[in-house]
Amino acid sequence: MSDQIKFIVDNLNKEPFRKNYNLITFDSLEPMQLLQVLNDVLSEIDPKQVVDIREEMPEQTAKRMLSLLGILKYKPPGNATDMSIFRQGLVIGSKPVIYPVLHWLLQRTNELKKRAYLARFLIKLDVPSEFLQDETVADTNKQYEELIEAFKTLHKECEQLKTSGFSAAEIRRDISAMEEEKDQLIKRVERLKKRVETVQNHQRMLKIARQLRVEKEREEFLAQQKQEQKNQLFHAVQRLQRVQNQLKSMRHAAADAKPESLMKRLEEEIKFNSYMVTEKFPKELESKKKELHFLQKVVSEPAMGHSDLLELESKINEMNTQINQLIEKKMMRNEPIEGKLSLYRQQASIISRKKEAKAEELQEAKEKSASLEREVSVKTNQTREFGGAEVLKGDEFKRYVSKLRSKSTVFKKKHQIIAEFKAEFGLLQRTEELLKQRHENIQHQLQAIEEKKGISGYSYTQEELERVSALKSEIDEMKGQTLDDMSEMVKKLNSLVSEKKSALAPVIKELRQLRQKCQELTQECDEKKSQYDSCAAGLESNRSKLEQEVRGLREECLQEESRYHYTNCMIKNLEVQLRRATDEMKAYVSSDQQEKRKAIREQYTKNIAEQENLGKKLREKQKTVRESHGPNMKQAKMWRDFEQLMECKKQCFLKQQSQTSIGQRNLLGASISCFEETFI
Repeated sequence: MSDQIKFIVDNLNKEPFRKNYNLITFDSLEPMQLLQVLNDVLSEIDPKQVVDIREEMPEQTAKRMLSLLGILKYKPPGNATDMSIFRQGLVIGSKPVIYPVLHWLLQRTNELKKRAYLARFLIKLDVPSEFLQDETVADTNKQYEELIEAFKTLHKECEQLKTSGFSAAEIRRDISAMEEEKDQLIKRVERLKKRVETVQNHQRMLKIARQLRVEKEREEFLAQQKQEQKNQLFHAVQRLQRVQNQLKSMRHAAADAKPESLMKRLEEEIKFNSYMVTEKFPKELESKKKELHFLQKVVSEPAMGHSDLLELESKINEMNTQINQLIEKKMMRNEPIEGKLSLYRQQASIISRKKEAKAEELQEAKEKSASLEREVSVKTNQTREFGGAEVLKGDEFKRYVSKLRSKSTVFKKKHQIIAEFKAEFGLLQRTEELLKQRHENIQHQLQAIEEKKGISGYSYTQEELERVSALKSEIDEMKGQTLDDMSEMVKKLNSLVSEKKSALAPVIKELRQLRQKCQELTQECDEKKSQYDSCAAGLESNRSKLEQEVRGLREECLQEESRYHYTNCMIKNLEVQLRRATDEMKAYVSSDQQEKRKAIREQYTKNIAEQENLGKKLREKQKTVRESHGPNMKQAKMWRDFEQLMECKKQCFLKQQSQTSIGQRNLLGASISCFEETFI
C-alpha cells in the first residue's frame, strides 16, 4: 500500500499535474479533495471531465466517473457485492477505493488518453428496434456504422504512418539527396570505364575483381561466424571448468567422509533448518508484521500537533504509574509458586536468547562462507581470463613445488649463460666502437688525400652509384616477386575459399536447424510469458483482496483484545470490592467481639462517637470563653493603659532625676500605691 501511495504522489507531482504533495499531506486529504484529485486525473485523460466537484451533485459525479471508468475498461476487484461497495466508496471518497483507481490511471495515462479519444467515435448508439423500422432512421444508422468503420481504417493508417518515423518533407529531401548521389556515381563510373577501356583484358580483370570482392565479403562473414563460435566455445569451456571444479570439490569433500559423519552432518543441518523455520523465522515474521501494522497505523493517522503529543505523554505517564502500582501489589502478595516459576522462566528465556544468538552467528558464518566461496570463484575466473593457472591443493601443490625447483635450477643455468653472453656482448660493442673510430680516421685521411690530388668527393659519388644500382636491382626483383606473389595469392585464396565452403557446409546446416529451434522456443516463451502475466495479475488482485481482509480482521482482533483486557480489569476491581464487602459482612454478623471491632462500620461508629464527645467539650469551652470575653478584654485594656502611664512616668523620672527631691519621690510612691489599690 505504501508503494502504491508513493507511486501516486510521485506522478501527481510531475507534469501536467504539479500538485506538490508528500506522503503525509496526500494521506491527510479530505474525501472531497481526494475526489477532486481523481477528477483532475480523469480530465487529463478526457478533457470533457473538467468539472469542479463542489458545484456538482454527488450522484452525478459518481455516475460520470463510473461511465468513464467503464469506457476505459477499469475492473474493480471483487464480485457484485463489492461493486456496490465500490460505487458507495466512490460517492463518499473512500481511500481504499480511490487509491487503486488513481494507481491504475497513472500507470497507463497515454494509453487511456487514446482509448478515451477513440471512445467518442467508436461507441455505438443503442437505437431501439421499433425506431429502426423507419427507413430514414435505418439509413442514418447504417451510414453511422459505415462512418465508424471508415474511421477505424483511417485511424489505423494514421497510426502506421506515425510509427513509421518518416514525414513527406524528409522523404523528399532523402530522394533528392539520393538522386544527386546517383548522378555523381554515374559520372564516376563513366570516368572509371574510360580509364579501364585503355587497359588490355579489362573485362577479365573486372570479373576477377568482382569475384575477389565477393569472396572478401564472404571471408568477413565467415570470420565473424568463426569468432562467434570461438566465443561460444570459450563460454562452454568456462562452464565445463566450473562444473569440473565443483565435481572435484565435492569428491574431495566426500573422499574422507564416512556414512556416520555424513548422517550426523545432515541431522545437524536438518535440526538447524527446522529451528530456523519453526521458531526463528516465524518470530521475526511476526515482529515485522507488528512493526508494519504499527507503521501503517501511524501513516493512516492525521498529523499530530504539540497538544496531541502532550496528551499522549500524559496518558503514557498514567499508564506507567498504573503498571508500577500493579507490580507493587503483585510483589506484596509474595506468592512462592510464582517465585519458583519465575526462576525457571528466567532460565528458559536466557537459554532461548542464547539459542537465538548462536543461530544468528551460524547463519552469519554460513553467509560469510558463501560470500567467500563466491569471491574465490570470481577470482579463479579472473585468473583463467588472464591466462593464469588454477589454485592447487594437496599432492598437486607438492608436485608443482618439485617442478618449480627443477625449473629454478634450469633458470640459474640459463641466467649464467645469459650473463656470459652479456659480457661477450660488451666486449664486441667496445671493439665495434674502436673500429668505427678507426674507420672515421681513415675516411678523414682519404678526404685530405683527395683534396690534395684535386678529386674531392670521388669516393662518396662512387658509393652512391653502387647504392643506386643495388636499389634498382632490388626494385626489379621486387616487381617480379609481386607478380608471382599476386598469382600465388589468388591461387591460395581460391583454395582457402573452397576449403572454407567445405568446412562450413555442415555448420550452416546445423545453424539453420538451430535457428528454427530458436524461433519455436521464442514463440513458446512468449506464450508462457503471457500466461504468466495473466496469472500474476490474478494472483496480485487476490493478494490485495486478502491483505485488505487480513488488515480488517487484525483491527477487529486488536479491538476485541483491548475490550477483553478492559473487562478483565473491571472484573478484578469488582472482585476486590466484593471481597471487601463480604469481609465486612462477616465481621459485622459474627458474634466475636474482636471481629466486630475489626469491622469498618464499628470503627466508623467509634470514630463518630469520639468526635461527638470532642465537639461537646469544645462547645463548653467556647461557652466559658464567650462569658469571660468582655471582662477579660476590659482588663487587658486597663493593663495597656497602665503600661503607657508607667512608660510616661519613667520618661519623666529620667529627665528630672537630678532635680527631684526626696519628698517628691515619696509622693510618687504614695500615688503609685493608691493607683494600684484602685485598680485592684
